[in-house]
Amino acid sequence: MTLDDLRVFVAVCRAGSLSSVARELGCTQSAVSQHVKRLERETGVALLERQPRGVVPTQAGRVLEAAAAEGISGLDLAVRQLRDLVDGESGYVRVATGATTVRHFMSEAVVAYRRRHPKVNLEFRTLSSGRGSFDALADGTLDLAWITLGPPVRGIEQRPVVELPWMLAVRADDPLAERPYVDVDADLCDVRLIRLPPNSASAAHLDAACAELGVRLAHDTSVADWDTALLLAELGVGRAVVPALPGRPVPGGGDGDSDRNRNRDLRLVPLPALRPLPVGWAVRRWDALSPPARAFADLVEGYRRGAPG
Repeated sequence: MTLDDLRVFVAVCRAGSLSSVARELGCTQSAVSQHVKRLERETGVALLERQPRGVVPTQAGRVLEAAAAEGISGLDLAVRQLRDLVDGESGYVRVATGATTVRHFMSEAVVAYRRRHPKVNLEFRTLSSGRGSFDALADGTLDLAWITLGPPVRGIEQRPVVELPWMLAVRADDPLAERPYVDVDADLCDVRLIRLPPNSASAAHLDAACAELGVRLAHDTSVADWDTALLLAELGVGRAVVPALPGRPVPGGGDGDSDRNRNRDLRLVPLPALRPLPVGWAVRRWDALSPPARAFADLVEGYRRGAPG
């Protein structure tokens, strides 16, 4: 039983396919199968169950996969930390995020971090789901993930950084545009809105916050990210409920005039009755973060809290 055997086995369990892992590794399917067979010989149990469209781990396979993934993640982390100790300020920081997150939450921190740590490689990855981010954190292929905070996830630590109030985005000529605030129940109960990504954590949080008020919002348009929702609202396609993103001043925030100059056709009206959206970091273990990754996380948090380090 070798470390390569275990790495290949974990990859097969997650991909559900011998052939896809073979393509990823640049080897034959037979070579991948040999890794699995060697583990089955040494453990004395069947680890995979063949199905018409791939493979799934058996009960014994799930036990080995969980233990192997944990061990591999710990070894990879130790190797990275040793490399950081040797290289000093060099190393890698791998972050799960997207363009919207970088633009609104990390832009100042990225610039400051690059100046302070010029030898560190910053790698930003876009993952399609929170589950994908958690899996990547758990197996050690990712250091940090910027997420909408949610229920506890086994093996993952979540760290709140900021709470974002909800806003109604409308065109400047909308009847609600000059309101000091909007009442969700009275003003939005019969309005069809632009919907946040349906399977996203932010949409789930918004639905739960509305449910607490006994309100169910209706939608006729769906988007993939917050910036698109804001753009469609600015174009007059519809109204959108979005979080108050950093960099976009809100009414009463002390920068209303400059906001009007930058977005003459867009208004953001507070929805104070809705519970704010909590966002922040997810990591495997805070005390095991590499020094470069911890420095990046702390710098982003400092900027978001208004006290950059």
